[in-house]
Amino acid sequence: MSYKEFSPFRVQLLGLALGLVAVAGAARAGEIRDLRLVTAESSTQLVVELSGPAAHKLFTLGNPNRVVLDLAGTTLPARIALPPAVGIVTGVRAGKQPNNTVRLVFDMSKSVRPRVLESGPNGPYPFRLIVSLDGSGATTATTATNAAVAAGAAVATAPVVPHAIQPVHAPSESGRDIVIAVDAGHGGVDPGAIGPSKTREKDVVLQIAQALVAKINAEPGMRGVLTRDGDYFLELRDRMLRARRAKADMFVSIHADSIGNPSVSGSSVYVLSERGASSEAARWLAERENAADLKGGVSLEGRDKVLANVLLDLSQSASISQSMAAAEQVLRSLDGVGEVRKPRVQQAGFVVLKSPDIPSLLVETAYISNKADESKLRQPAHRARIADAIFGGIQDYFNDNAPDGTRLAAARRSRVADATSGGRL
Repeated sequence: MSYKEFSPFRVQLLGLALGLVAVAGAARAGEIRDLRLVTAESSTQLVVELSGPAAHKLFTLGNPNRVVLDLAGTTLPARIALPPAVGIVTGVRAGKQPNNTVRLVFDMSKSVRPRVLESGPNGPYPFRLIVSLDGSGATTATTATNAAVAAGAAVATAPVVPHAIQPVHAPSESGRDIVIAVDAGHGGVDPGAIGPSKTREKDVVLQIAQALVAKINAEPGMRGVLTRDGDYFLELRDRMLRARRAKADMFVSIHADSIGNPSVSGSSVYVLSERGASSEAARWLAERENAADLKGGVSLEGRDKVLANVLLDLSQSASISQSMAAAEQVLRSLDGVGEVRKPRVQQAGFVVLKSPDIPSLLVETAYISNKADESKLRQPAHRARIADAIFGGIQDYFNDNAPDGTRLAAARRSRVADATSGGRL
């Protein structure tokens, strides 16, 4: 039927239908469900919960210092209150821009380099934008790319510098303590996996990590540091960089696995895969002008590309070998606590394992999706046993592989000398 064949009445009906479609389209526009500002150590984070993904633009203005977030095709219902000022945010305002864009303006007490991360949806948690309002004035970009963050795409845009973590001691070149960086997975707006009884992974792994650090700090010659000591969100590479800033000799990430089959249970231990190492090598080589020194004072800066590749490959190969040896000790120790799901150390491309010169392992303490495992994780005594087992594996590894210049290495040499001397008498 051609347009000419429409009667005036039909034209009116067509106009009404098109109007209804337009109204329906407007109803499907994104909606802000919640706005809140949270503080995490020296950083302040904005969490925007949305009905769905929204095109957004983040930028800064000076004189005075402001951070501006534009959310296209989005509405801000009257019921949503603007969060009060907190941390380095001195004021919050909102307004409407053309094309159904909501503009959020944050007055800042100083110049910042913000970054934004998309997260979710994940279970009961909706789609979120997490804006880190960091006052460090960063110059190096990072990207959060591990799907384990929130079961959805996650891309950080804009620069970031890791917050410094303060180890209990100040590592020295001679007679220093061995430093273990313990990373409690997830945190803050990222709950991790959620068990049948609503136990959140981020909570139990923090408690295990805290217990593990306490065990490490009770051992002469060893000191533990936490990448996060509270319930706040950290990007994956931020966790790695915090370990580097603490001059860690080992990085241990604590998690509680989840799977669709609720009958699956037990623990497992992971180290970096060769494929993951290759992708990280490419990243380091691409950014070698800004790369931090590798352990042993080796730097990629200014190196010929071939030489830099060789140096990095040697460092990564040694790191993976050491990670595997330590992981085998930890896995053997965990076998005494309960069921081990995978009796051999697994390898995967987890982002947090990608430090090319720090032996790194990821411990899946249990399957929180399994009702029995979840019940055990809720028990302080069982969490303590898990921490004891992980510590036992770490201790066994370093008893035989203490880095030069550490108190444990000196003590081991002394024991060997005494034994040798005793054998000659």
